[in-house]
Amino acid sequence: MSEESRHPFLKGLSKHRGAQPTIITIFGASGDLCARKLVPAIYNLAVDNLLPADFYLIGYGRKPIPDEEFREVCTEAISKFSRRKLDKDIWKRIEEHTYYCSGGYDELAAFEKLKAKIDSIEKDLGRAAQSVCYVSTPPSVFEPIIKNLGACGLATKYQETDKHTKVVVEKPFGKDLASAQNLNRVIQGVFQERQVYRIDHYLGKETVQDLLVQRFANSIFEPLWNRQYVENVQITVAESLGVGTRGGYYEQSGATRDMIQNHTMQLLALMAMEPPSSLNAESIRDEKVKLLKAIEPLNTDYANPDVIRAQYDEGLVDGLKVPGYRQEQGVSTESETETYCALRLNINNWRWQGVPFYLRSGKRMSRRVTEIAIQFKRPPSTLFSKNESLSLASNTLVYQIQPDEGSTVLLNAKIPGLQTRTQPVKMHFKYSTTFGSNTPEAYERLVLDAMIGDGTLFIRGDETEASWNLITPLHEFWASEGRRGMEAYTSGSWGPRAADRMLWANNDEWRRP
Repeated sequence: MSEESRHPFLKGLSKHRGAQPTIITIFGASGDLCARKLVPAIYNLAVDNLLPADFYLIGYGRKPIPDEEFREVCTEAISKFSRRKLDKDIWKRIEEHTYYCSGGYDELAAFEKLKAKIDSIEKDLGRAAQSVCYVSTPPSVFEPIIKNLGACGLATKYQETDKHTKVVVEKPFGKDLASAQNLNRVIQGVFQERQVYRIDHYLGKETVQDLLVQRFANSIFEPLWNRQYVENVQITVAESLGVGTRGGYYEQSGATRDMIQNHTMQLLALMAMEPPSSLNAESIRDEKVKLLKAIEPLNTDYANPDVIRAQYDEGLVDGLKVPGYRQEQGVSTESETETYCALRLNINNWRWQGVPFYLRSGKRMSRRVTEIAIQFKRPPSTLFSKNESLSLASNTLVYQIQPDEGSTVLLNAKIPGLQTRTQPVKMHFKYSTTFGSNTPEAYERLVLDAMIGDGTLFIRGDETEASWNLITPLHEFWASEGRRGMEAYTSGSWGPRAADRMLWANNDEWRRP
């Protein structure tokens, strides 16, 4: 079997002399994301020989700096943040084709200068190159960047051919339903949907991608993936860190906007969607949208709510005393921003009717972990369950997305000995153990997919709106309530007691990761 047959995404890339020239322009080139993730991702793709032979990198930012200085910044970023050591010979091939353009994001003349630079590269090449515009900036300038890409002629340059311009947009994609709809209108006024790649880096993680394989390539799982066998599903996105110096930003965001609406809802959609008709990007995204639209509106009645919000108080994390959220730099002492949110979702479709989905995300929690836990129903009350001396746990399938990617199955087993005693045991699979620890980072896969035009791991416009349609009424309710209903939890814990009570109402309890 050829390498291309085993890895279809290699088709048309660097290992073939006729690979399409590519020019990536990073807007926000002086930002942290560019240094920590994007430039190292491009370098590692070069190490794996996955870049076209004619590859060009252009940084764009407000600060005017010479090309040579930008190249030095990129070299330093690779040295500090790449998962592989800097190979100067490999990097030199990209470095020689690395440039910098400066200007305001609302300055059309600067975009025309950028277009002239791209035109000159193509002239030297003697053929057209695909242009990938990566918008890695604060969301406040998304709109002027998109509009200026259209006004200067970059966005429409290749719309009539297969070599059209592509635009990659980082999160957050809107702050509510209205702003997401407006941003979609702006983008669709300039680009066709097939040119747009709304990025959520969680979708580039190996375990997230593996969800499709685990579900649909293993016959032992898919028959059980429904209301008949599943008791509940829990998705946890926990951080041990606080807001640090980002208190001002976090005050405008909160846990629900920062983690729930995007990362966590994407995990939910992939885990719970119906089988797609194919691995085609649109088939997968169609099913994700159907799933999100099937989620019932959240009940905010304080008697039995589907949502709990809270802020962390002072406490101990890793043995160190840390302040409460309202004592953090840049945070109001009367803050109404949640650092923790827990949701109980009900999906109104044939597969999941009656199965509660519990989502939670928070800062200053016991440890950093992201996981999906599928808890199966207990066997009928016969045989072993009648014996009180036997320790029987619900079978649970856990996908851990970070920090250690892999999966775990919790089973009941007999303890060796002359007596019949049972104990829950775990069967582990870790990517680092099986495949080695130096696996590609999420941004490597996503940058590669954007270049080759595979939108599977990117979010479609109607997907963002379906997610915001669920979350926006919640924010509107909280805005009307002020601090009423705001719970507290100790830093270093797993959240407020009210979140436990929400599950107790269904005779469930949170899993301790």
